[in-house]
Amino acid sequence: MHPTVAILGAGSLGEIIASGLLRAGWPEENVTLAARREERARETERRTGLVTLVDAGKVAQGRQVLVIAVKPKDVPGLLAELQGVVDESQVVVSVAAGVPISVYEAALPGVPVVRSMPNTPAAVDEGMTAYCTGTHVDLGAEEKAAAVLGAVGKTIHLSEDLLDAVTAVSGTGPAYVFLLAEALTEAAIREGLPHHAAELLVDQTIRGAGVLLSESEKSAFRLRGEVTSPGGTTAAAMHVLEDGGFRALMEDAVRAAAQRSREMGEAARGEA
Repeated sequence: MHPTVAILGAGSLGEIIASGLLRAGWPEENVTLAARREERARETERRTGLVTLVDAGKVAQGRQVLVIAVKPKDVPGLLAELQGVVDESQVVVSVAAGVPISVYEAALPGVPVVRSMPNTPAAVDEGMTAYCTGTHVDLGAEEKAAAVLGAVGKTIHLSEDLLDAVTAVSGTGPAYVFLLAEALTEAAIREGLPHHAAELLVDQTIRGAGVLLSESEKSAFRLRGEVTSPGGTTAAAMHVLEDGGFRALMEDAVRAAAQRSREMGEAARGEA
C-alpha cells in the first residue's frame, strides 16, 4: 500500500517527485503539495492535477510522509510552521541540499527524519538518491521513506557524513553531463556537422554510454580501455583531455560543490 505523501515545496524537484509518485501508481488523493504563493499553487495544480495549497501545516496534517522540498535557506521557516503539527507517527524526508538531520530533529523532537539527495533524472524515473536516517527512524519509517524516494529511481543508504560528497557527485552530476553534451555538440558543429545531427549523435552517445556503464559488469576504466586502441582516434582525444587537466578539473568541481553543500548546512544550523 502506498503511504500518503505531502510534498512541502512546489519547485521543480517537488513537482518531479510528485509526478514520479503518480507514474509509480500512487493514487492522486495520496499526494498533496504545498506552495509558498497562491499563483504557484494554481500553476502546480494545473500541471500535476494534484491538490496544492499555500498552508504547509494543513497539507502536512495526517500525511504519513512529509517531503521537505524547499530551498535550504527556507527550511528553518518551514519547520517553524510545522511545529505542533507534525507528530512522531509521521516521517520527514528532506531533499534540501546541505541541511543536516540535526536541524530537523531540533525543531521537531521525536519525529523520524530522513535526509536525502536525489537528482533531476528522477524526472524520467532514472534518479539516483542517497539517503541517511536520523535518531528516531525505525524500520517502518525507513521503508516508507525508501518507497517514496525509490519511486523515481535507485536509492542507496549511506551515513550522513557522506551526503555532502553525494551532493557534489550525483546531485550536481547531471549538470556535469549536460555541460559535456553542450561542449561536445558545439565541437561537432565546428567540425561541420549540422546542428540537428550533432545533437542526435551526442545525445544518443551519452545515453548509450550511460546504459552500457550501468548494465555492464566492467568498470568505467575497463570500458574506456576497450574503446581506446593504441594510435587510434580515441587515443588521440584522450591524450588531449589528459594533458588539459580533465581529471583535475573534475576533482576541483566536485570539491567546490561539496564545500558549498557544507556551507549551506552551516547556514541552516545558524538560522534554526
